[in-house]
Amino acid sequence: MHKRLLIVDDDAPLTARLADLFARYGFATDDAASPGVMRALLGRTDYALVVLDPLIQADNGGGLLRELVVDHRLPVILHSAACTEATRIAALEMGAEDCLSKPANPRELLARIRTALRGAAQVGASPASAVRFAGWRVDLQTGQLFDPAGTAILLSEGEFQLLRVFIEHPRQVLDRSQLLDQVHGKTSDHYDRSIDVQLCRLRRKLAASGLKGPVIRTIRNEGYMFVHAVSH
Repeated sequence: MHKRLLIVDDDAPLTARLADLFARYGFATDDAASPGVMRALLGRTDYALVVLDPLIQADNGGGLLRELVVDHRLPVILHSAACTEATRIAALEMGAEDCLSKPANPRELLARIRTALRGAAQVGASPASAVRFAGWRVDLQTGQLFDPAGTAILLSEGEFQLLRVFIEHPRQVLDRSQLLDQVHGKTSDHYDRSIDVQLCRLRRKLAASGLKGPVIRTIRNEGYMFVHAVSH
């Protein structure tokens, strides 16, 4: 397991204590006291995980988290006095692995890091954990859709499962019964027109989020087709 961590925090005494603890358990660490130093280190070093205090960029901590998760595809654990319940939920929705109130018990933080790294290793073993179309990214592990700027698009579970079926069968015509079986299962008591309702909502959300042109085309008397090419 890759064991180099990056701690992004301007609390030097705390960073030093964490680095000392992590070293005893086989983790090498670097620290960044500013976003600029963080970016410089990321440009020349491969990290397994980032421990981030988003308050290091108080005006846009969420942007910093998005940068790490989307641009660098790194697991991130937030460790901050800003980790309220609402902040934790928002951070998880944006792709963070966890959010611990600062100062967390160092052993608990270490345990969360190990859990996140095990999860990342399992995801990395799956070649289809994320796919792309038209510059958009779909994370099949977390059930999230991201636009080209890295912004997460909020979809219901049913809408995401419908999108997943389409991207697993790009440029193929799927009728209502096929969609119903794959979204809800063959034993489901959902009626076929429920797919039309979910499809309408999914199309509306994609269009409202900036995806231009037809995405899911209606093929008269046959079904529906996802028009974009999909890549892994």
